[in-house]
Amino acid sequence: MPSHLSLSAVGLRKRYGDVAALDDFNLAVPAGTIHGLLGPNGAGKSTAVRAFTTLIDLDAGSASVAGYDVKAEPGLVRRSIGLVGQSPAVDEILGGRQNLVLFGRLFGLNSKAARARADELLARFDLTDAAERPVSGYSGGMRRRLDIAAGLILTPAVLFLDEPTTGLDPRGRNEVWNAIRLIAESGTTVLLTTQYLDEADQLADTISVMNAGRVISTGTPDELKKRHGADRIVVTVTDAGQLDRAAASVRSMSEPVIDPLARTVTVESPSGTAGILSVVRILDAAGIDPEDLALRRPTLDEVFLVLTAKESTR
Repeated sequence: MPSHLSLSAVGLRKRYGDVAALDDFNLAVPAGTIHGLLGPNGAGKSTAVRAFTTLIDLDAGSASVAGYDVKAEPGLVRRSIGLVGQSPAVDEILGGRQNLVLFGRLFGLNSKAARARADELLARFDLTDAAERPVSGYSGGMRRRLDIAAGLILTPAVLFLDEPTTGLDPRGRNEVWNAIRLIAESGTTVLLTTQYLDEADQLADTISVMNAGRVISTGTPDELKKRHGADRIVVTVTDAGQLDRAAASVRSMSEPVIDPLARTVTVESPSGTAGILSVVRILDAAGIDPEDLALRRPTLDEVFLVLTAKESTR
């Protein structure tokens, strides 16, 4: 594996009966980055994480984590990673500090080192004030931050976060997002699996979209939007009676989409902001004075829908 990569997968395959959970899965994640792994339910995201973390045997292909071969050096892989699964691993009866000390001891730290590491992580994730309280009294965001802290006991080279904010309210999600950013800033590589497109957009340096057990597109959020989406210009007219005329005027740019209730006509704009000037000139020549004119950038949600729709028709 090239030294600059923390994660590498080539041609991974894993079947469960007639179901191909991984089907020629390939991935390359540079060290010190946050990589988002997106896909619909059943796409293979969790299976990929299990493969990287040595929790399953692969049918074919090779994978490396932090420079160690998953099949040949599983012990070294496990000592180099942290894993935070979808279900919380902390004990709700114990306090936050007790949980982290317990995890430290399980990872082989002596009592003094475990307590010191627990205090360091509590401070890092803003949990010191709640350190002695039972976890059962924590908010969802606090529990998840504690769960992530437990995955960092040994300062892993790679941290796997499997659907880290499922079920959290907006405040809890923001708390976890801030925690993930802190982890990446410290130099740990993060592989984040999520179904929340805005989460990947906010956090990930690069993203891979999965479907049917394989990666179907990879790039930065902006690259994916440019590659699989299109800027749109939305024209809002003052009177619904102008919609047909406005649509006819801008049809030379692309096939317009009319929304009578919103009184809008939408066209694609391959030239981005420059397209607004063209629309203004076209509407002016047609004698239409719009109520509003806006450029709408593509979203990751739209990219996701375009990509998975393409795959489902193959």
